[in-house]
Amino acid sequence: MSSASLTVSISALAFALAAASATPAAAQDRVGGHFGVVIPLVTRANGATTTISDDFVVGFPTGITIHGSGRVSFDLELVPVIQNEPQHVDLTVHPGVLVGLADRLTGGLRMAFDVNRPSWGFTPLLNRGFSVNGMAVFGELVVPIRFQIDPAGSNFTSVGLGIHAGVGF
Repeated sequence: MSSASLTVSISALAFALAAASATPAAAQDRVGGHFGVVIPLVTRANGATTTISDDFVVGFPTGITIHGSGRVSFDLELVPVIQNEPQHVDLTVHPGVLVGLADRLTGGLRMAFDVNRPSWGFTPLLNRGFSVNGMAVFGELVVPIRFQIDPAGSNFTSVGLGIHAGVGF
């Protein structure tokens, strides 16, 4: 089995397990959301490393979250992303499962589907919430992993590290 098919199998299994642990919506469930800014700091793809100084990219994640009665929540993010070199705008559909780990600390796994691009993958994350003047704010480390096809038709994997900060409601 190739490393790409093994990675796909592992990610599909992880998402299936996370989806299976979700429970149907109930009256006690709460709906919330968030808006933020995400900036990729470094990405390794197709044998090259790109940093924020090489290519500035910024995204604006907007999410809707269904908080269950337990520690598990479902979150759907839509992330418009603006890249300067070459200049274009993309959209990532980013559904995921979030699990409360400790007071205001959350871990999660999102699937990632890049609209109009030959790219998909998943994003593990670690989120820390804070209260600033009564407002819910957060900081998050994200590790986007994408399976892509270059213009020549070759498959490759990219792995990055980014920061996401925003407000929750």
